[in-house]
Amino acid sequence: QVQLVESGGDLVQPGGSLRLSCAASGSIFRINVMGWYRQAPGKERELVAVITSAGSANYADAVKGRFTISRNTAKNTVTLQMNSLKPEDTAVYYCYVRDMSYDDSWGQGTQVIVSS
Repeated sequence: QVQLVESGGDLVQPGGSLRLSCAASGSIFRINVMGWYRQAPGKERELVAVITSAGSANYADAVKGRFTISRNTAKNTVTLQMNSLKPEDTAVYYCYVRDMSYDDSWGQGTQVIVSS
C-alpha cells in the first residue's frame, strides 16, 4: 500500500501559476506510474497528467503546453507545475500512483480555485 500526501492547492487569479506536490510513502518500491487527476464540481474525475518510472509523460489535451509534470524517483515525489491557469482548471486535484501489480492509490485531494 502506498500513502500519498498532496500540497500546493490555493486560490489564484486567471493567468497565474501554481505548483502542486505529492509525496509518497509506504510500499514505494512498487510504484510504477505517478500522476494527477482532477474533479470539478458536478463532473467526473479526469486525468490531468501522468509520468512513468522511465520519465515518459502524458497530458490531457486541455492542459498541454500549460502544465508540466515531473518526478523525483529518489525522493518519491511528483510535482505538477501549472501555468496560465484558467477558471476551467478549478477542481480538486488528486495525486495518483499505480504500482507494479496495477493497484491504484489516491491522495486526499487539494483544492485549486482559479478566479478573479
